[in-house]
Amino acid sequence: MNEERMVPQKLGINGLGRIAKLSIWHHVERKYFSELVVNIGREVGTSLADIAHFIEKDSTYGSLHNYLYGARAARCIEQLDEKSGSFFIDGVKATFLRKARNPSMIGWRDQGVELVVDATGAFVDPTVAPDDSKGSVRGHLASGAKKVVVSAPFKIKDKGRAMPGDAVTTVMGINDTDYDPKHHVLVSNASCTTTCLAYMVKPLLDYFGSERILSAAMTTVHAATSSQSVLDHAPKAKATDLRKSRSAFNNIILTTTGAAKALGLVIPEMKSIGFIAESVRIPVNTGSLIILAMMIQDESMANPINRELVNGIYRNAANHFPQGYLVFTEEQNVSSDIIGLPRAAAVIEGSENHTRTSAVRIDAQRLQKAFTYLYETAPKNVSASIDIGVLGENEAERERSEARKFIEVPVTQAVIYGWYDNELGSYTNMLGDRTVSMARLMRMASPVRVVTEVG
Repeated sequence: MNEERMVPQKLGINGLGRIAKLSIWHHVERKYFSELVVNIGREVGTSLADIAHFIEKDSTYGSLHNYLYGARAARCIEQLDEKSGSFFIDGVKATFLRKARNPSMIGWRDQGVELVVDATGAFVDPTVAPDDSKGSVRGHLASGAKKVVVSAPFKIKDKGRAMPGDAVTTVMGINDTDYDPKHHVLVSNASCTTTCLAYMVKPLLDYFGSERILSAAMTTVHAATSSQSVLDHAPKAKATDLRKSRSAFNNIILTTTGAAKALGLVIPEMKSIGFIAESVRIPVNTGSLIILAMMIQDESMANPINRELVNGIYRNAANHFPQGYLVFTEEQNVSSDIIGLPRAAAVIEGSENHTRTSAVRIDAQRLQKAFTYLYETAPKNVSASIDIGVLGENEAERERSEARKFIEVPVTQAVIYGWYDNELGSYTNMLGDRTVSMARLMRMASPVRVVTEVG
């Protein structure tokens, strides 16, 4: 990404969970923003030094200074100022706010912050009013922000309400150009799983077309998250999924994912394809895997879609996507090999991809009935587009087809494996790219005003 270094622009971050903390790491390494303003919304430990300690050390990625400069690096957090609640992280000033949890009360305007990343996971409904007593993502706008990036998929609680026109979901390199800076003020960066899935699906869609993909199913074998329990505990009142209260350390836990639904917002063609998405949580701290199975209508049994073709599609796609977002490898990886891999939305494990082609037997009479039903129930203005002559190009061929009980259609099932670091390597780095790209557009629109407020 072509960008300036250390521009006079502040970035607000709401929260100090996994994605918020690692976003600090990302932007300290990147040094695009001159200052980070982090709203925690509560006291942490006994002093500012305890916040510094939390940011400096990480059980998954090690120490921040080692992450930045290698094994022999010295500590890089200094100049702690308890009064202002700030310190410098490798030369980047970071100020920590510890009072307001409701976004509308944070006071971004007073801090000179116009762009905010909400990494709490708590404010994901773009239809909730900014003055809601429980808080709202729009509260950031009321507090002075002009743009908000949400590090989670939007989730509208009232199913009768539509997505507001000023909100959009994007994945960098897939549909980031859907963001219109003149109209959109709320941007969802989707999820780690949706991001990886988008990069696994898009190359196949581009090559085969959505009309040839009959169905799709995915299972994410996902690392544990902070929403899970360390040890078993009694379920909360009215809880219906008892597995959520079981120990993440000791169990493989079946759960759910909204990746399929979110993917339709990022790649609209997927809305026309039957898609099932499942999730399994496993006891590792990061490094996840998607197993994607796609049923593709083939052209012939004589020369079917095979593993070499599928791998070639991904190999070529990896050379065309920007920033190394898609990686193709034929190495034999395990989950820890993916941890920290920069900006890799998906790492395709080519050595494990495989296909199987078979002739699917379809009852000809049932197929004819289905096409007749479509023809009779379709609106008049589109009825001409329905070809009920699918069983034969002419009358003689149709008679021969109808004489047979079954029609055989070649179908290939392709299974693709895609790794992703669901924390820093994949998701947080791509979230950083989304944030910086929006910040650059904001500065281009009003560079003088932004510099004046920050300076």
